[in-house]
Amino acid sequence: MTIIKSLTTASLLTFGILASSYTTAHVNTDKLTQALAGEHRSDKNKARDIYRHPEKTLAFFGFKPEMTVVEIAPGGGWYTEILAPALKGSGKLYGAHYPDTGEDNYYSNSRKRLEKKLAGNPVFSEVELTNFVPRKASVLAPAGSADLVLTFRNLHNWGHDGVEQLFKDAAKALKAGGVLGVVEHRMPTDMEWEKNKRSGYFPQADVVKLAKAAGFKLAASSEINANPKDTANHPKGVWTLPPVLRLGEQDKEKYLAIGESDRMTLKFVKK
Repeated sequence: MTIIKSLTTASLLTFGILASSYTTAHVNTDKLTQALAGEHRSDKNKARDIYRHPEKTLAFFGFKPEMTVVEIAPGGGWYTEILAPALKGSGKLYGAHYPDTGEDNYYSNSRKRLEKKLAGNPVFSEVELTNFVPRKASVLAPAGSADLVLTFRNLHNWGHDGVEQLFKDAAKALKAGGVLGVVEHRMPTDMEWEKNKRSGYFPQADVVKLAKAAGFKLAASSEINANPKDTANHPKGVWTLPPVLRLGEQDKEKYLAIGESDRMTLKFVKK
């Protein structure tokens, strides 16, 4: 009887641990699921989930609601709409965006639009903006504080020198063992960067090389955001494709059939 009682107690303890783990995982999943389905996201933004695969992409990078996350150049806040509520109350989100210099230019205006967006809904109340200046050393977040630094479809804007500096800044912001997650329009290997740098695509091999030089190791790559229909050879570069459709009605159905760009999805770990 004593043996049975001991086994029962052990079983209950084991069940308690498993139940606790399940509950935590279930809650974590729920926070992201709720963020994706939230009413603060427009139907237009939700419609792009089939191209951007946010749930699978964040899972690939190891995202958890308890993390400290840095989003580089949030732009219009498409991913911010997902990250902010998923982290609210349990983690921390830094939006490392272009500073407002007071000038009437793309960078200042982008910052102002983002600030207006964040101020317009309490779901963003815990987001903290920092200043990211392309090609210049920037403090993305307090040194060694971040678990995860993310950049989505940005690298082509800054060229090799800009990406090199960004990766250095990311390494400073991350904890040891922290993750740098990269999603970027992928330039085909038979295209030369110098001849196609204005296409909006970036060579995957160069991303890996620059990340390694900044102190990262490539932990994994994924085809979550791949699109074999995209040849990357378009009249107006990547912006020929949706969602921009730079050519307007010209060959619109053709480019809608292709869909959004072919993208690399790379997970790097700080050594």
